[in-house]
Amino acid sequence: MMRRILFASLAFFIAIFNSTAQKIKKKDKVVIANLQREISFLASDKLEGRRAGTEGEKMASDFIISEFQAIGLEPHGDSSHWLQQFDIYDGRQVASEHFVVNEKELDPDKDYFPLAFSASKKVEGSPAIALQESGVPWFIDLKDMLESNQNNPHFSLPDALHAKVKDCEKKGATAVIFYNSSKLQDNIAFNAKDRSAASTIPVIYLTQEAKRKFLKDESASVDLKVDVNIAEKWRKGHNVIGYLNNGAATTVVLGAHYDHLGHGEDGNSLYTGSDKQIHNGADDNASGTAAMIELARWLRQSKSKSNNYLFIAFSGEELGLFGSKYFTEHPTVDLSKINYMINMDMVGRLNDSTHALTIGGFGTSPVWGGLLDADPDNKYFKIKYDSSGVGPSDYTSFYRKDIPVLFFFTGTHGDYHKPTDDADKINYTGELYVVKYIEDLLENLDGKGKLAFTKTRELQTRDMPHFSVTLGIMPDYAFTGDGVKIDGISEGRPAQKAGLKVGDVIVKLGDYSVSSLDNYMEALSKFKKGDKTTVGYKRGNDHAEAEVQFNQ
Repeated sequence: MMRRILFASLAFFIAIFNSTAQKIKKKDKVVIANLQREISFLASDKLEGRRAGTEGEKMASDFIISEFQAIGLEPHGDSSHWLQQFDIYDGRQVASEHFVVNEKELDPDKDYFPLAFSASKKVEGSPAIALQESGVPWFIDLKDMLESNQNNPHFSLPDALHAKVKDCEKKGATAVIFYNSSKLQDNIAFNAKDRSAASTIPVIYLTQEAKRKFLKDESASVDLKVDVNIAEKWRKGHNVIGYLNNGAATTVVLGAHYDHLGHGEDGNSLYTGSDKQIHNGADDNASGTAAMIELARWLRQSKSKSNNYLFIAFSGEELGLFGSKYFTEHPTVDLSKINYMINMDMVGRLNDSTHALTIGGFGTSPVWGGLLDADPDNKYFKIKYDSSGVGPSDYTSFYRKDIPVLFFFTGTHGDYHKPTDDADKINYTGELYVVKYIEDLLENLDGKGKLAFTKTRELQTRDMPHFSVTLGIMPDYAFTGDGVKIDGISEGRPAQKAGLKVGDVIVKLGDYSVSSLDNYMEALSKFKKGDKTTVGYKRGNDHAEAEVQFNQ
């Protein structure tokens, strides 16, 4: 009975929608004007792309707070403030460096530089370049390594450098100084984004010119002083959290991420040009943020009072769901009292021809089927349902806590993750219709009690969708150690079948060492469907290995 009544209500709403699609009411024009104002500000150049942890993020969060205040929401972040702060690992930097050869101090960057995985340590010694004796720094020429592997498609120089340093450590070297006497380019540079574990000894790269100038005689002993200090860089991201307290037993979360790519500094831009450009992110995700604000405005005046409502503008989504994961690990409401979560990400580019709307999370509660079954008479939205509770947006963090979720998305486009995702390309009328659809959904759910949660077949993960195979894991993007830490595992996929668990750290895939997410991706690309291999992993202090077969 409830299923038929709720479904009939939505069908009636859609019928009204279809008959008035070209006749926007006065109150709807107000919503459209609000959406235009909100998206235009959030996607303006002065915010410089709203990169998490920057001044642009702060300007955006200040704007969202002002909207929440005007609506009449209560702050519900850290210590009853509007903001919830979290750390973002921003890579490594050289805090200080000294390399002295026979009392001559070499010039950093011009003559040498430490590698990002170098230990922070001071070392002195008097080695000969041609000798490798325990208790002194070692010089390692990359010539043979590069020449013998120049046609080897499986060779990874970063992995080889890590392996060589570990071998030198075991044999008693107190530092490693790499140089390259061959004519082959090695393209070695300080990689600020290196997340691999630091070595226990200093590691330095010496340029060819400096080698010829200061260390020409390889048989002679030299007095060396090495002093390297590598520091981690961190920045602060901020979720913005507002609360509508109806005195109810349960709370509904409405969320959207408000961060974007800045100038593409974090390597997640699809822009191929050489000049630095602002990525304004109008659709991704100023559109979802504006939709959430308008839903807060509507709910503040609505008669839907059987739930409290928590409105969260997440930051750090573009880095790997940082903000939503932090919230679910440090909630400002009791997670057990959360009824369900609705997420809006890229809801501003509804196609006027197809009217395609994707709704994800369809399988996370049996209630969704009764509300959202496809209506053959629907002439406005052409809805595509995705049952999975896991996907590339913030609803995943809530699904992982056994909370029913829905995800609204109007589709990708050629401006995705490019500087051309601007406010003048938003379909504001189309976004109005998405907002109204969610309003009707919220209204129909009012008074229906706490929704049951169901696990879904996890068809989507953030685990390398462009490769032909997957282990079926969600990496922990905030992990800074050596390897890839597992933050989630999809049912029925190779990782689960091999017995891997959340918290395990993958350190090897087949013959390929895994020290970071980058070389995990590189290793994964070497396999195809049907291949069998082994995965090496750490569980706590224990090392283990399991067989896997790639079924997708």
